[in-house]
Amino acid sequence: MDRISSTTLLPDTFAGARDDITGHFMIIWDQMKAPLIVPLLRIALFLCLLMSVMLFVERVYMSIVIVLVKIFGKKPEKRYKWEPLKDDLELGNSVYPTVLIQIPMFNEREVYQLSIGAACSLSWPSDRIIIQVLDDSTDPIVKNMVEMECQRWASKGINIKYEIRDNRTGYKAGALKLGLKHNYVKHCDYVAIFDADFQPEPDFLRRTIPFLVHNPELALVQARWKFVNADECLMTRMQEMSLDYHFTVEQEVGSATHAFFGFNGTAGVWRIAAIDEAGGWKDRTTVEDMDLAVRASLKGWKFLYLGTLMVKNELPSTFKAFRYQQHRWSCGPANLFRKMFSEIVRNKKVSFWKKVYVIYSFFMVRKITAHIVTFVFYCIVLPATVLVPEVEVPKWGSVYIPAIITVLNAAGTPRSLHLLVFWTLFENVMSLHRSKATFIGLLEAGRVNEWVVTDKLGDALKLKSAVKAFKRPRFRIGERIHLMELGMGAYLFFVGCYDLAFGKNHYFVYLFAQAVTFFIVGFGYVGTFVPPS
Repeated sequence: MDRISSTTLLPDTFAGARDDITGHFMIIWDQMKAPLIVPLLRIALFLCLLMSVMLFVERVYMSIVIVLVKIFGKKPEKRYKWEPLKDDLELGNSVYPTVLIQIPMFNEREVYQLSIGAACSLSWPSDRIIIQVLDDSTDPIVKNMVEMECQRWASKGINIKYEIRDNRTGYKAGALKLGLKHNYVKHCDYVAIFDADFQPEPDFLRRTIPFLVHNPELALVQARWKFVNADECLMTRMQEMSLDYHFTVEQEVGSATHAFFGFNGTAGVWRIAAIDEAGGWKDRTTVEDMDLAVRASLKGWKFLYLGTLMVKNELPSTFKAFRYQQHRWSCGPANLFRKMFSEIVRNKKVSFWKKVYVIYSFFMVRKITAHIVTFVFYCIVLPATVLVPEVEVPKWGSVYIPAIITVLNAAGTPRSLHLLVFWTLFENVMSLHRSKATFIGLLEAGRVNEWVVTDKLGDALKLKSAVKAFKRPRFRIGERIHLMELGMGAYLFFVGCYDLAFGKNHYFVYLFAQAVTFFIVGFGYVGTFVPPS
């Protein structure tokens, strides 16, 4: 009996200690909730609802505009003067302006042949085009391969220049800036820029250059991206849905209403005079393309987006590459907004309404609010109201507005509407990473100027072999385990269990689904699932 009682005494002691800790925690929680937690949560909820309304109005506005543009709007060839450039027996090729093609590269082992080959196959008089390969590669083997490829095309009569630097100062912006300083560029009127994985069709210049030739107010003609590996896995399908909305709606609306949009950094043709007037390429942020576009717009230049002209390219195929890309795309615009806000306000060359569009719509809502409200509201505040039932979320804020925004965002990719739920959950997970990057950009802290080149895998055959390789990813703690995502998953799972057992909000289905998505991403399996067609 003594042995039995002594063995049962220890668990009872632990149970008592556990009850004491739980009791103390509940007392502290009750004491803090009314005077501190509830007021703070109500303030956070109000701000989130305000941002949700801002985003909702913006999405509805752009949807209305894009519908009107599609129904009543004039095609680019009608809004701007456009005539094909034709051969002239007397003038010869002088009717064609000299065009510079810039291809910035950095250790592009898998794709350098594709991009160089596509650029050298452009339909344009050979004496009126210069291909400039800007190679910042640090791998000597890759540098030698790229140089040999340039020599191969030069032997065929192509005017191709292989340019290298001693350092990577300014990264892509630095390479593009130095590329424009060569003496042979003085004879060029326009510059087309293609990243290393972009493959323009042969008629690209014949469809874009006439707009610039016949419309001296135009600085930029931007083409749309076409993704060659969208069906590789679930992650690439999610990327396609997000980017299709950007190209189908955001770029089209900006072009049609204010003749302004953010340059996508590639698949576009610039008037070199506009680049010079805007101050040239700058490396002060990781979005040098957007920086140049805003500065050129403030000088009064106009932009044209051609949604019907598509250029093939590749989406990030690994979650690591995708995270780095999203950090750059979220941190850079926020940091640029910090640097240019006062310059935009003081500008006297553009109209008041264009300033409002750039500051409020382009930067505030799309580049900052959209990231922050997605994470803070749907992943923190909304779940927190389960633990604090004194704070109620109106149904229009928790159901109706999010549902409408989600449908409008996904409308750009009709073929993937059946993946809408997966896309929504994945976007909420990525909002954690984007929000963090946005705050880094606004506060100009930490990794604000971090630049990591997105890995590329090459053509479709290489992609297929890469998919097989990704089915058994190597386990590396630094690359596969993401603690922030796992922490958020644990938080949402706990709140879901509480809501299922004691809550009144009945969010547990969403909370469990979102928690599982955070866990999947946290363990690095997001790029391993092939979506249904």
